[in-house]
Amino acid sequence: MPHDPIRTATTRRAALLGLSAGLSGGLLASAVPALAYQDDGVRPDSFRASEVVENGHRFFGSVSRGLALTVEEATRRWGEPNGYILGQEASGAIVGGLRFGEGTLYTRNAGQRRIYWQGPTLGFDVGGDGARTMMLVYNLPAVRDLYRRFGGVDGSAYFIGGFGMTAVTDGGIIVVPIRSGVGARLGINVGYLKFTGRPTWNPF
Repeated sequence: MPHDPIRTATTRRAALLGLSAGLSGGLLASAVPALAYQDDGVRPDSFRASEVVENGHRFFGSVSRGLALTVEEATRRWGEPNGYILGQEASGAIVGGLRFGEGTLYTRNAGQRRIYWQGPTLGFDVGGDGARTMMLVYNLPAVRDLYRRFGGVDGSAYFIGGFGMTAVTDGGIIVVPIRSGVGARLGINVGYLKFTGRPTWNPF
């Protein structure tokens, strides 16, 4: 049967929302539709930390000191991001696990793009979670350069006020997921995130 990206997106979103609802009482689907974008070769300009925090507050639905402090810590470590993603994800693991998510990539001068991510995890990790997620993107030369695998160690980087921050990197690009949600994720796991422009069930 030929690949149908619309059906894949629909069924994947339904599964994502189902897992999220079961684990966290229900998360809203991202309210931002796919938007027009400019030339992929444009290097995005950076965002100030205050802009990221303001948009994050609107997305997460509350004014949280934890979010502000987490973004402040990311800015201290890596500077100003030149892109960020707002979306939702669901994951589960019993030693080995999977993570799937979808959202919208925002850039200042290179447009906005619907984006998907997925990846395996392996390590001392048990449980599942569903979470709204903000990802800060640093050193992004062009939007198309985000479509790759980013590896890192999840579970130990930073946590405050209900928000957890980790970092994955590849080729000088750094992606910093900031997650808020409920669930039971114990321990530390090693894995990667693979970003794609179309939905897929293949985490590898």
